[in-house]
Amino acid sequence: MTEKKTTVSLVLGSGGARGLTHIGIIRYLEENGYQITSVAGSSMGALVGGIYAAGKLKEYTAWVRGITKLDILRLLDISLVGGGFVKGDKIIGTLRELIGDRLIEDLPIPFTAVASNIVNGKEVWLSKGPLFDAIRASIAIPLFFTPFELNGEELLDGGILNPVPIAPTFKDNTDLTIAVNLGAQPDEAYERKEEKIQDDDSPLSFIQKTIKGFIENLQDEPRQKPQIKLDMYDIINQSLDAMQGTIARQKLAAYPPDILIDIPRNICGTLEFDRADEMIDYGYQRAKEVL
Repeated sequence: MTEKKTTVSLVLGSGGARGLTHIGIIRYLEENGYQITSVAGSSMGALVGGIYAAGKLKEYTAWVRGITKLDILRLLDISLVGGGFVKGDKIIGTLRELIGDRLIEDLPIPFTAVASNIVNGKEVWLSKGPLFDAIRASIAIPLFFTPFELNGEELLDGGILNPVPIAPTFKDNTDLTIAVNLGAQPDEAYERKEEKIQDDDSPLSFIQKTIKGFIENLQDEPRQKPQIKLDMYDIINQSLDAMQGTIARQKLAAYPPDILIDIPRNICGTLEFDRADEMIDYGYQRAKEVL
């Protein structure tokens, strides 16, 4: 007789490129007797979770494993208006070509992407409509991506209000709720490649130079040119990570999942998607340790 699998509501948290650990966690679950029957996610968790729910995670994994820093730069369509540095059209367009767009309500696995409406301070749960519209809204990191207008609302990153969105799974009839928190306390023992803004090949360095050049072109006198500190974007990223880590702890204390997989927030920079192999393996090993 076939052994009955443990059904799982999977909650995938926000955290930029650290979200590549979600891929390793999903792989571990599938290999070890768990059946994921529901997915909810914020930001990168919505991206990985939505693609998984569409049955296309293998294709995305193969693609992201081949990403280089140069590829990341090519996907950044810079915008200096509209509330963000990057429009996101190239990224979402590339994923649509790779995965194929689907309606969320037609996916084989129920899926909810969480975004934030900061005007009214409310979470927005996206469980129907075009998959990549929901993903684009959920990944709209403040200042980095421009807000995304959907259903008459200007939406931003779901992690602003709910970095680990357990609530959408409350009505699920599953054996376990497993949540992945990408904003856990830093692991001081973890040796990682620091994301250096001074690195001319880094995406953040490219954005910094673009904005600095734009500002300088607006100035009449060279002595009036403002100087942007090299660590400006690193400070923004770390601030957002710290904020989301605090919110996540509060949410998890109020609505604890059956199983929590913590990912330290210092293991990977927000845009270090060129470290996919490392992050996927890390996620697999963390799932193995916890489960």
